[in-house]
Amino acid sequence: MKPKEILVFGATGQIGRHLLRYLTRKNFKVTVVTRNIHRKAYILKSQANAGWLNIVEMDKPDHNKLSKLFKNKDICINLIGILNEKNKSSFDNIHHLFPMKLAELAKEYNLNQLIHISSLGIEDALDSKYASSKLSGENKIKKIFKNYVILKPSLVYSVDDNFTTMLMGILKFLPIFPIYYDGKTAFHPIHVTDICEIIYNTISREFKGETIECIGPEKLTFKEIIQKILKSVGIKRILLPMPLTIAKLYANFFEIVMKNPLITRDQLTLLKYNNTASKLYKTNIDFNLNTNLKYFDQEIIKYSYMWKSGGEFSKEKTN
Repeated sequence: MKPKEILVFGATGQIGRHLLRYLTRKNFKVTVVTRNIHRKAYILKSQANAGWLNIVEMDKPDHNKLSKLFKNKDICINLIGILNEKNKSSFDNIHHLFPMKLAELAKEYNLNQLIHISSLGIEDALDSKYASSKLSGENKIKKIFKNYVILKPSLVYSVDDNFTTMLMGILKFLPIFPIYYDGKTAFHPIHVTDICEIIYNTISREFKGETIECIGPEKLTFKEIIQKILKSVGIKRILLPMPLTIAKLYANFFEIVMKNPLITRDQLTLLKYNNTASKLYKTNIDFNLNTNLKYFDQEIIKYSYMWKSGGEFSKEKTN
């Protein structure tokens, strides 16, 4: 039986790196697109089984080049997303216009599936540019291509994320940590390997025309997440509620002076809204897409030793 050909955009991100490993081990032939093959090829090749990966360089999404990539492909997976805007990488371009182009090409070349990673909790957060652009992208895909699968994950975490590891580093050195909206914003954290399993099962079970909310096994507030991270690192810190007016001033400052701001004004807006199952759509649990969902504290303890006293030589290191 001929292996399925999968085209992946955004393969160098957190989900993409793990997904390459997952799919190529399942004997899917995967083509990934990267803007700089010299900088990214070694990362991609180290994640995939030899012989099952093809890397294509594309600096700008040119229509003719994209069309060639879609020929003879069975599935397209779009993992591209940004948390803050940079130069021409605007929310509208990345979350709305680019997914629309992929949907048009998926329709033109009669693909079996277009799997698109969106975000949970965006329906209520329309005063956020991030959320409104994500929702516009979802709606365009649904309108153009009937064989869509839209996955809406809550907070995705892993040993190589930019969330738990960043917080561990910050909390290690800051005696006081600010929390916004009293830390009451709720999440359903989901481990990256559980997301990969969901993607694989939507492919193997040939889901079409489905929007799925992707959640972990527990609901945690932002404050509870911080507390679990502190416990895993073995430190105590003061969690100080920060007034929104001051938080916005800090966010504006970070946006001006930092290439990758610690927090932006748009992210502050997002934090007003819970990032949990909405009941608008079925979840991965409803569809039985995971065999054993991972719990947040049980996973972060496996790599939090790097921020403990003694680092990798910590006596409390967990294998």
